Amino acid sequence: MRWSIRSVQLVSRRRFNLLLLCLAGLIALFIPAVSAQPPYRIHLPLVVRPAQNPLLSGEATYYLEADGSGSCLFDPIPGDRMVAAISYLNYGNADYCGAYVEVFGPQGSVIVRIVDMCPDNPGCGLNHLDLSPEAFDRIAPRAWGRVPITWRVISPILSGSVQFHLKAGSNPWWLAFQVRNHRNPIAKLEYLTPQNQWVQLSRTTYNYFIRECKCANGETGPFTLRITDIYGNVLTEIVQFTTLSRNSNSPGELVNGSGQFPYGP
Repeated sequence: MRWSIRSVQLVSRRRFNLLLLCLAGLIALFIPAVSAQPPYRIHLPLVVRPAQNPLLSGEATYYLEADGSGSCLFDPIPGDRMVAAISYLNYGNADYCGAYVEVFGPQGSVIVRIVDMCPDNPGCGLNHLDLSPEAFDRIAPRAWGRVPITWRVISPILSGSVQFHLKAGSNPWWLAFQVRNHRNPIAKLEYLTPQNQWVQLSRTTYNYFIRECKCANGETGPFTLRITDIYGNVLTEIVQFTTLSRNSNSPGELVNGSGQFPYGP
């Protein structure tokens, strides 16, 4: 049988196309279909968290008195002016106290720590942040006064462990604990009773967790405290305050813990 050059070329092309189809089938068997990235990540232990905290939209202003103190009852830190007050509509039960947020403005971004509450007035609506002047300078010229922003909660780089502050006036029958230097916002604080039971402490709007003991001798510690952040991470700390006495109220005391929360999303 005689084959023309055109016939040979046609057969070769068909064989080549068939080979391509076979290769494509083999590749499909070994390469899984690509799906859209899910809106969450799963970490061990099994804690489901958003792939990234949502951006909230609001406005920003600044206030001259920003020094680290305020409604959250943190101590003033003159050397750290990257702080903010959050709207009373977001403040809740001191839910954002100590949280770090990244703020995006018209001309830049800045990371601030929430230390205060922006008061109940029409100028401080939902998602409003009242920044220190130095923080406001990072996102817009100070002369602008009020600017649109977006912001979200973040997990910053922090040095050191979490800290516990015993409120002035505490005594063995009335204890007020505050958590400080925490990488992520606090969801709850629990207390291990002498009966070996975990009890969730109530949180006040001034950012202290209260333990009341209706017992004869009170409780002087050491105290086992369990902190849970908003992502479900847990730290258990044993804390001893040296200023607790059955004879007088504590003047207040700050104690270092031993651990720190991992980074969130």
